[in-house]
Amino acid sequence: MKISIVFLYLFVVMTTFSCGQEPENKAKTAENVAFTVETVVDGISIPWGMVMLPDGAFLITDKPGELIYFKDGKKTSIENVPEVYIRGQGGLLDIELHPNYEENGWIYISYASSEGEEKGGHTAVMRARLKDFKLVDNELLYKATPNTTAGQHFGSRLEFDNEGYLFFSIGERGDRDVNPQDIKRDGGKIYRINDDGSIPADNPFVNEEGAKKAIYSYGHRNPQGLIKHPETGAIWDHEHGPRGGDEINIIQKGKNYGWPVITYGINYSGTPITDKTEMEGMEQPIHYWVPSIAPSGMVMVTSDKYPNWKGNLLVGSLVFQYLERLAMDGEKVVYREKLLEDIGRVRSVYQAPDGFIYIGVEGKGILKLVPTE
Repeated sequence: MKISIVFLYLFVVMTTFSCGQEPENKAKTAENVAFTVETVVDGISIPWGMVMLPDGAFLITDKPGELIYFKDGKKTSIENVPEVYIRGQGGLLDIELHPNYEENGWIYISYASSEGEEKGGHTAVMRARLKDFKLVDNELLYKATPNTTAGQHFGSRLEFDNEGYLFFSIGERGDRDVNPQDIKRDGGKIYRINDDGSIPADNPFVNEEGAKKAIYSYGHRNPQGLIKHPETGAIWDHEHGPRGGDEINIIQKGKNYGWPVITYGINYSGTPITDKTEMEGMEQPIHYWVPSIAPSGMVMVTSDKYPNWKGNLLVGSLVFQYLERLAMDGEKVVYREKLLEDIGRVRSVYQAPDGFIYIGVEGKGILKLVPTE
């Protein structure tokens, strides 16, 4: 991503304050948490997603196609991982455990897949169980179509809500003028399915002829952050804008989030995409970044290990290579802070069941934030 001197200057100016507005209570939102950084797992190329199993082991997706089991200092490659289409941003992507994992053992994985008649690939979601360092009972739950040889905007994050529905994101695959606004096409959407891959009867477009029945919301660009709000249960996403216009959205049933009809970003060349930042019938983000930080991974802190950060969002920045903390007042960002400056491209952010926050940094591995106070 090319960033001009002007945009870099704007970033410095806006780092402390969201959208240029000073928080009402800066002292409260600016509280520091002293911590050290500990390398937990090294030697991972692009740690796209991670989960911690009940026994304390990690499962980590490395984008080039390896699923890593890590416990007691030892890395083991899991066998029978689905064939992955490796191109551009495509590869082995996110991973999530079923809310009742301890009872049913289901693990959910998103990845770029070449399955289908067309050349290229598209985002797929599958589930499997783990036995003796091998995936078993593999089931393909969703495969976006048609395949394309484009290398951009596969998405893709996975998140369960409080009702046990699986939400996942698929980017618009670079075809911005066709996919995101068309509910008959995959791409540029947030999807909702049952845990077995079937379509919920109350999905918003199940009765619309020709529509992709799994779609829950549309008009998205490339969502690489997806979380369940710990208090409200709502699904929040963040997504890449072009040059400027990264967004945080609260996902609502059947809503249109506007891309590319409305945006706070511009083309990478500096030319405008549209002169509209809002339009009737299209949702506004609760926060947007100008310039783009290229967000990837997101968590809302609930752990007692970081009491001053409770209710804050932590978001990885790929382009500026740091972890961003966003203090929230309800649905409003009131303070921004850069953490771990120049740490590297932060691809994933995870609050594990042990209460610690882990980040996946490209070329380094999994790092742990260890409070020192």
